[in-house]
Amino acid sequence: MSKKIIIAGGGTGGHIFPAVAIANALKKADSSIEILFVGARGKMEMEKVPQAGYKIEGLDIAGFNRSSLLKNTSLPFKLIKSFFQVRSIFRSFQPDAVIGVGGYSSFPVLRFAQSKGIPSFIHESNSFAGKSNILLGKKATIVFTGTDGMEKFFPREKIMVTGNPVRSGIAQTSVTREQGVEHFSLGDQKKTLLVVGGSLGAKTINEAIDKHLDELLGAGLQLIWQTGKPYAAKAEARVAGKADVWVNDFITQMEYAYAAADIVVARAGAMTVAELCVVKKPVLFVPFPYAAEDHQTVNARQLVNKGAALMVKDSEALDQIVPMAIELAADEARQEEMKKNIAALAVTNADKIIAEAILKKLNAQ
Repeated sequence: MSKKIIIAGGGTGGHIFPAVAIANALKKADSSIEILFVGARGKMEMEKVPQAGYKIEGLDIAGFNRSSLLKNTSLPFKLIKSFFQVRSIFRSFQPDAVIGVGGYSSFPVLRFAQSKGIPSFIHESNSFAGKSNILLGKKATIVFTGTDGMEKFFPREKIMVTGNPVRSGIAQTSVTREQGVEHFSLGDQKKTLLVVGGSLGAKTINEAIDKHLDELLGAGLQLIWQTGKPYAAKAEARVAGKADVWVNDFITQMEYAYAAADIVVARAGAMTVAELCVVKKPVLFVPFPYAAEDHQTVNARQLVNKGAALMVKDSEALDQIVPMAIELAADEARQEEMKKNIAALAVTNADKIIAEAILKKLNAQ
């Protein structure tokens, strides 16, 4: 009998891309496996998962709103409704195991699986575990973590440190710098700054680039700028008529962007960190200050302490990002040092390690 596995979670690229990487690794290890994704309706996974070739069911669920407590009044009803939806999905699909990658939808799915004695696996990408993962971790079969030192969140005997799965398009890319810059209609004579605020954009980073764009271009740099949807129109208007700039709300082929980049400015989500280690790029992190338990600062600091990255606080970023990027672009020795240090932290086969561990557990039953 072929195995059936549900993968639950999403909300951002940081949850969706590793989930797809794990799914691909499972299919590669055993092509007969049936995989069904479960996500939150209206969230990014409902679009990105089908693009990757997998079926997805959506739950009517929302997360706890930290900024407006009034918006949480319907939360208990949504949670109850989502449990009924999950029960119906389990009845029709009958999974042998579930994998949670974080995000709203992973909680009801893993909680239900655990109540039925179905093996549940968690992948925690951040160096500071999310609340629902901590709750679920107590009964999970294995908790795969992106970093070590996670014993304060999960039972020690359940932890397996695997690193974070990086999209195969990035991990196994053969795109050259020339092909990268050409893809964005830029030249190969100038140093390229890649600015990414994560899949949803980053207001502070966008405002800093907008304010200091002329300085950046005046210093002889060219720019690839992923803005996220909210800032896209403003950025388009700002760069109108300027050469040496490519701007868009989303970069679909990140392997080309990484290949073109000499320096990167980014948020410090766990998956961005994992990808930058694999592609070995000097990076200036601007951690998102409102991430749960400020985990992005924790993520970034781990690299800064190893001489593998630079960091600037979000509150100081407006006037610091561009001068720091210009200074780094001029310092070849510093770039080489950072490349060497960040490359040492790369993990390229986390998806394979996770898939093999899951199948080993299921086949032993």
